[in-house]
Order: sequence, then structure tokens, then C-alpha cells
Amino acid sequence: MLDDYDVGELDVLVFGGMVPAETKEYLKAEIGRRNAGITVLQGLVGIPGVLAAQVDAATRENESAVEVEYDEAERIIRVTLPDDVRVTVEALWMTSWTPPEPTTTSSTVFDGELVAGSHDIALPERVPTEGSFAVVRAGDEVRAFAVGPMPKALARMVPKSASDHRLPEVASVTTREDLG
Repeated sequence: MLDDYDVGELDVLVFGGMVPAETKEYLKAEIGRRNAGITVLQGLVGIPGVLAAQVDAATRENESAVEVEYDEAERIIRVTLPDDVRVTVEALWMTSWTPPEPTTTSSTVFDGELVAGSHDIALPERVPTEGSFAVVRAGDEVRAFAVGPMPKALARMVPKSASDHRLPEVASVTTREDLG
């Protein structure tokens, strides 16, 4: 990666949970040395909608009084708004954890205008209690967070080091074309 891309041109780098800790630390240090302005995020999960929301949230510069809390016991997302605003809540979850190509799905939980104040939005039963996430958009604010813990079996799949090859091989992908 360091030889294939000009990391000085990157704005955001998101690490997946299957990247070994020593590899993350090495890459963060090396990329930070080459690009002090980069924002480095730990991805919550390999679900594209969650990752996109994390990047969206990290790259917004506005300060907001919007508050988002999650009550895991009640499975309620509480959104507190300073003003009337459009709010969307999307739940996303894995349908298969089989690497290297897990599958996902999502469901819109709420989409509408809300007045200033505190609002409770319940997660429906169709949203699993394990390995699930929510993305809340309130006006210009974006929040992404876990609503169900990752399965314990998944934790056993995480490589402990760069030389730990417990995951299946992933096919090579060409992300740029050599025009030379």
C-alpha cells in the first residue's frame, strides 16, 4: 500500500477489524509521517453503509447540538434536537460472516421531520441483537454506532499478527492502471 499509493494525498484512512494491531500501528505511524493531516478511523464493521457514515461524520466540520444516545437494554435510539430537522435512522447488519465476502442488509427504521426536543426511536425486532449497527442522520449531523455486539465467534477470526493467516486468501485487486 505504501508503495502503490501517494498516501500524502489521502484525507481519511479506515482500518478494518481484521487488520492485525501491529500492522495498524506501523501503517498509522508511517502514513502519519508522510501525511500529518490524515484522519485515521477504526471501522466499526465491514458494512459499506456504516463505513461511509463513519467517514462522512469524521469529515464534517460543523459543531452541532444534536445528541444521539442508544439504550441497549430498551433497544431505543434517543435523538435530541435543538431545532426542527429531518431525521433518518437506518439499521444495518451482517447476514453472513463468511470471509472474505460477508453479506449485509439494511432497513430504514425512521425517515421524517422531527421537531426540536427529545425523541425515542425503537429498533424493530427484525434488527438482530448481534452484529447490528445504526446510522442516524439529523440535518447535517451523521452518527454511526453499534447496536448489537459482534458475535464472539468472529473475534476468534481476528488475526493476532501480520504472519497469522487464519483468514482465507483474498483475490488480488487492481485499483489503478499503469499508464506507462
